Parts: sequence; C-alpha cells; structure tokens
Amino acid sequence: MFYVFFAEPSSTKTEGPEREGDSSEIQDYVTGDLFSCPRDEALAHCISEDCRMGAGIAVLFKQKFKGVERLKEQKKVPGQCAVLQRDGRFVYYLVTKKRASQKPTYDSLTRSLEDMKSHCLRNEVTKISMPRIGCGLDRLEWRRVAVILEQVFKHTNISITVYSLPAKAQTAVMKENWRR
Repeated sequence: MFYVFFAEPSSTKTEGPEREGDSSEIQDYVTGDLFSCPRDEALAHCISEDCRMGAGIAVLFKQKFKGVERLKEQKKVPGQCAVLQRDGRFVYYLVTKKRASQKPTYDSLTRSLEDMKSHCLRNEVTKISMPRIGCGLDRLEWRRVAVILEQVFKHTNISITVYSLPAKAQTAVMKENWRR
C-alpha cells in the first residue's frame, strides 16, 4: 500500500479514492518545515554526484547532517542513492545528476528513487519525508514527479510525506538562490 502525504502545520489526513490493485493514496495538502517531521521518519532529497549541496534545501541537509566525505566515499552516480544514518534514522541523498550546475532527468530521478526503495525495503523503513524533490532549483514538474513517486512506491508499505514551504518563504528562498 502506498501513501503520499502533503504536510502542513495544521494537517488533517484526507483519504483519497480507492484505486485498482492494492494501492491507495492519502493526501494531506499542507505546508510546513521538513525538519520538523517525526524523528522516526527517514528524510530524502536530491543532490549531484559531486555532493556539492551549495544551494536550496541541500544546504540545510549539509549543515544539519554533515557527512559529505562519507557520501563521497559511497561513490554513487546519477540514478543511485547515497545514505547516511543520523539520530536513529536514514537520510537519503538521491543522486540525480553528475554536477550541481546540471539539471536532473525524470529517468535519473526514477532510478534513484528505485534505489532508495530497495534500501528502505531491506532496512524496514516505512516512512519517508521529503521536499518536492527535483522541483525547486532543479525545475522538474511536480505533477510528473508525484506520478513517479506513486509508481515507484506502489505495492509497498512505505508512506511518503511531501513538505512544501509557505509561498512567501518559498519565494524568499528562490530569490536568495538566484543571487548565487
């Protein structure tokens, strides 16, 4: 069973319609701080193979979880997923492009999500929180990314919570990142 949650501070879970097969979706269309998610949930975001993490939410992951050298030692390439374990949970680094200056493809995102899913299944991870991966500075379309998430995680017991910044905060972050 696959779940997608859209998280906001005053969230209420709303069940979506049942679909064919054993997959259903629960969505919570809310906005909030990704790092305020429950501590039993894994975290995920996109990075480049060079592990630069110099803009967007990646900067916060780099500051909060450190471990850049450990990530580089894993020698992951686009379409794979590097992993750190911090404070009793996994932090997933979806490698979606070779260099920070490049843009990811939907294919590299899909392959990195498949790699993350494999790690989750091997390690009994059932909850992952993430931003709208690939849709900030990387400019992928959320509508397409959401479909990819659903396809990759259907028929699993892994729930995904997707966090979005409030519109004003998101605009401020984007403006700051465009200056770099």
